[in-house]
Amino acid sequence: MAPPRRGSRPLPRADRARAVPALPELPGVLSGDQLRATVAWIAAQQERDGALPWDRSGRLDPWDSVEAAMALDVGGEHARAAAAYRWLAARQRDDGSWAAEYREGAESSPAAESNHAGYLAVGAWHTWLATRDEELVTELWPAVRRGLDLVVRMQLAGGAVSWALRPDGTPDDTALLTGNASLFQALRCGIALAGLAGEDQPDWDLAVTDLGEALRERPEAFADRSRYSMDWYYPVLGGAVRGTAAHDRIDAAWDTFVVPGLGIRCVSDHPWVTGAETCELVLALAAVGRRDAALEQLAAMQHLRDDEGAYFTGFVYADDAIWPVERTTWTAGAVVLAADALAGASAAAGLFTDPGALPPAGLPGAESSDWLAGRAGTVRP
Repeated sequence: MAPPRRGSRPLPRADRARAVPALPELPGVLSGDQLRATVAWIAAQQERDGALPWDRSGRLDPWDSVEAAMALDVGGEHARAAAAYRWLAARQRDDGSWAAEYREGAESSPAAESNHAGYLAVGAWHTWLATRDEELVTELWPAVRRGLDLVVRMQLAGGAVSWALRPDGTPDDTALLTGNASLFQALRCGIALAGLAGEDQPDWDLAVTDLGEALRERPEAFADRSRYSMDWYYPVLGGAVRGTAAHDRIDAAWDTFVVPGLGIRCVSDHPWVTGAETCELVLALAAVGRRDAALEQLAAMQHLRDDEGAYFTGFVYADDAIWPVERTTWTAGAVVLAADALAGASAAAGLFTDPGALPPAGLPGAESSDWLAGRAGTVRP
C-alpha cells in the first residue's frame, strides 16, 4: 500500500497518551480493532491544516468531510474532528455557503449548494453529543447559523429547498429529494444547537415543518431521480418519514436496489453496488428498528474493505471489478457511523436512530423548549 501522506500529521501528544476508546463491536461483522484501523486510515488522510479530503488526491467537499469527521469523533479522535470542522468554518463564505469542491485547499468548483450549507449543523450536534465540547460548539455556532439561514433563504414556495444558487445569487427552481431529506435532519440539529446557544430560530422551525410536509406529501416538489437509491431511503434516514410509512417505503423498493450478499445499487439500472449508500441504508434500517436487516447489509458490504481498513467506493458485480479504484474517507466514515448506530458505542450513536436525540420537528415553541430543557449543558455564544 501507499506510504502515509506527506501532509498528514502525527497524533497530538495528548491523544497518544489517552486511553484507547471503546469502539463499536458487532460480532461476526466488524470488531473494535477493525473499526479502529478504519478510523486510523481516515485520520491518515487529514492534512496538516485540518482539511479532511476524500483521499490523498486532496479532493474535498463539505458534506463528505463532515461525515468523515463524525467518524473520527466516534473513534476517539476528537482533536482531528475538531480540526476538520474548524477548517470548514474558516472557509465559509459571507453568504453562508461553501464551494461545492476544494482541491489542495483552493475552491475547484465554486457552486453554492444548499446541502453543503446545512450539513455542518449535523456534524456540530454530533460532536456535542459525542464529546460535550462546549468550546468547539460555541466556536462553530456562527457558521452553523449562517449556513442554515442560507438554507432557509433557498426554500421554495412548496416547502422544498433549492439544490443550488444560480450565478446571480438566486435559488435555482430545482429541488433534490436526497439533499432535502438531509437538510431536514440538518435543520433539526440546528434547532437543537440554537437551544444550547440560547438563540431561538423561529424561521428554522417554520422551514423544517414545511420541508417535512413536502418530503412526506408532495413528491412533485422534487426532481425525479427515483433511479437513485438515495432517493429511496433518505427520507427515512433524515427522519422525515417514520412509522408505517417508513417501512412501506423501504419494502417498496427493496428488490430494486438490494443485491443479496453485496450491498445496494447506487442506481437501479446499473450493476454497481456502493459502500456508502449501503451503510446509509443500514442507518435508515436501524432508525426504524430493523436491526437484523441492517446487520445483514453492513456485513454484505465488507467485500469492499481492504487490508488497511479503508473501503473502496463500489463494485461492478457484472464485471467482477472494483470501480472506481478509489478509497474514500466518506465511505469509511459511513461504515463507522453505521456500526456505531447498531452497537451504541458512542454517546452520539442515537443521532440517526433515536428520535429523542433531536427536537420534535414542527412543534410549537413551548414544546420544543420543553425538549431543550431536558438536554445536558448550555452553550453560550
